[in-house]
Amino acid sequence: MTATPTETKPLTKVLIANRGEIAVRVIRAAREAGIGSVAVYADADADALHVRLADEAYALGGVTTGETYLNITKLIEVAQRSGADAVHPGYGFLSERADFAAAVLDGGLTWIGPDPATIEALGDKARARALAQQVGAPLVPGTPGPVVNADEVIAFADNFGLPLVIKAVYGGGGRGMRVVRRRDEIREAYESAVREAELAFGQGDCLVERFLVRPRHIEAQVLGDRHGRVAVLGTRDCSLQRRNQKLVEEAPAPFLDDALRERIHQAAADVCAAAGYVSAGTVEFLLGEDGTLSFLEVNTRLQVEHPVTEQVTGIDLVQEQFRIAAGEPMSVPNKIPSFGHSIEFRINAEDPGLGYLPTPGTIDRYEVPGGQGVRVDSGVYAGYAVPGSFDSMLAKLIIWGKDREQALARARRALEEFQIEGVATVLPFDRYVVTDPAFTAASGKFEVHTRWIEEECTATFEPAAAVAAPAAPRLTRMPLEIDGRLVEIGLPEALLSRLASGGGQGQGAGFGADTEPGADTAPEHNPNALLAPFAGTLSAWKISAGAHVTEGDTVAVIEAMKMEVPVKALRSGTLRLSVEAGNSVSAGAEIGLIED
Repeated sequence: MTATPTETKPLTKVLIANRGEIAVRVIRAAREAGIGSVAVYADADADALHVRLADEAYALGGVTTGETYLNITKLIEVAQRSGADAVHPGYGFLSERADFAAAVLDGGLTWIGPDPATIEALGDKARARALAQQVGAPLVPGTPGPVVNADEVIAFADNFGLPLVIKAVYGGGGRGMRVVRRRDEIREAYESAVREAELAFGQGDCLVERFLVRPRHIEAQVLGDRHGRVAVLGTRDCSLQRRNQKLVEEAPAPFLDDALRERIHQAAADVCAAAGYVSAGTVEFLLGEDGTLSFLEVNTRLQVEHPVTEQVTGIDLVQEQFRIAAGEPMSVPNKIPSFGHSIEFRINAEDPGLGYLPTPGTIDRYEVPGGQGVRVDSGVYAGYAVPGSFDSMLAKLIIWGKDREQALARARRALEEFQIEGVATVLPFDRYVVTDPAFTAASGKFEVHTRWIEEECTATFEPAAAVAAPAAPRLTRMPLEIDGRLVEIGLPEALLSRLASGGGQGQGAGFGADTEPGADTAPEHNPNALLAPFAGTLSAWKISAGAHVTEGDTVAVIEAMKMEVPVKALRSGTLRLSVEAGNSVSAGAEIGLIED
């Protein structure tokens, strides 16, 4: 049962159903609040930073997200076994799943987030759009519910024109979203959005809306408590994106007039009040080049970019989530404070020189910046093996300045200090963009929009040196008697292999240590081979074996770090398959042949 306004239930120990930097963020907030923390981990995360920092850590016993961070039964069992009385979902994974929130509550635990009914109502983009329309929030034309097939998307385009956006009903974070500008691209974009939505959220239903030209992405941070209060903590601009996923965010959203800012605040408050919103959430809008403002969606969770709001308001959003979940009123003043300007850079393991392809690998060097106005939220360290099975974000660099100009100056300095080696990162792009007049507004106008990186950014970046993706570390679990008590232990397979062969003397037991240093293991490929651009999963073949392909055709799709990337034919010919869909592939591996 959820708490009533007159009930309080102090939190004593919280399980964080997540990984990476957000798990670290919640663990630190819990420690400051005097609340115990419980981490969970997949096999690949056995030595992750969040596991090291938590008061307790429990294995989820698996490799894939389905076996671990998306496994509701395992997470509830760990929460109860550890004695946790609350669950914080972080962002991503199960954070916007109503069935997970309900399972937490049914298990007698406190859910740190909105009520399941609210998540269900606002997580369904069709219902959220209807609610926004009901309260008078600004909206562009869109389908009243999910479309059945690509033909309905084509019919919408013929009626309302292009560009349009196809987006997963239960999506978030840019997953399951495709912007279409040409009629002949609709069918492939629809199938891709459905496939990605099914992979990320388990459901492929999609809506269609008219897409605004050169839109900015503006959002409002909201808090609601069980005492009837909804507070809007200001705006953020999240327009710098690639593949509809944010890279740089700032607060408050710059270059908005007072009337437009007030309209955004009021619409966000109205939508959340009508939904009976509790905990932290974000109402997102698109602002077209012509000044058209349109409601986009509500994210019923803590956002990745929440630190920039914390920096300019002084309000700790995770601490407020704890208070609200315990049934207490939020401690936010009636007049929301606002001081200075903050910019956040997501430091992802992606190579800007290769179109932001994900680059799992081992971090050899990791030096973070410091000084006045610099904050780093991170989930990694030097020596950490970044797996290819999860999101590509390593850390977040958050800058504060007394105004935007000072924040940009500090960002330039801090980005130069930030050094990561061993994996490619987006740092070269970050260092460039803080000097580009389109972003700095040195030209007199703020010109970035959600497609600016793909369509207007003129910078070119050298591809980083290729590195081998770390082998997926697997743990072999076996019973072991200790002092008369049977316990289960997990040992890395690489270690067991070395012990079995008598090896390991004078050598580390690291994963993949069988290769001699300096050995050239790159295989020679057939010049007609179709190669995987990076390590990941071959999620789909777009053309059947034996069919003729033309140079430039999309023949396959590879997914890694929650990104889908098309593989295109470099020549014309007949396609032969070397790897079946659903299999894992390494970077540079042959997945097929295109023969004369």
